[in-house]
Amino acid sequence: MAEHPIEGLMKSALDSIAQMIDVNTILGDPVETSDGHVIMPVSKVSLGFAAGGTEWESGDRGQRSQDTSGSGGQLPFGGGSGAGISLNPMGFLVLNNSGVRFLPVSGEAVFDRLLDVVPDLITKLATPAAKRTTTTTTLV
Repeated sequence: MAEHPIEGLMKSALDSIAQMIDVNTILGDPVETSDGHVIMPVSKVSLGFAAGGTEWESGDRGQRSQDTSGSGGQLPFGGGSGAGISLNPMGFLVLNNSGVRFLPVSGEAVFDRLLDVVPDLITKLATPAAKRTTTTTTLV
């Protein structure tokens, strides 16, 4: 059975999308700093895709159009496809000897900053009071 024209439209659109998006779109190329930190940009990708088409009869109701293309008497086809993509930077992954941190681009990420502080706070509360040293932790 011959391929329907809508299949060609969809394949063409999906091939174009595949060329635009790969893992480097979401996680950017890592950059190493002079002090040994590795920084990787992180983005959020949103994608939409649509395809559609129709076949219509010729002027003679109920009769298929004259087959001049060798298509086996198929009805004329009209269709289209499209895609949209949105790429939003979310933050940076910072890797160093002490671990991995996510630094969000948005300054409104108070919850994320609190999650960074919680492990230190639990450690300080778990150690006896005599062994504690006075250090301060600031939220940026």
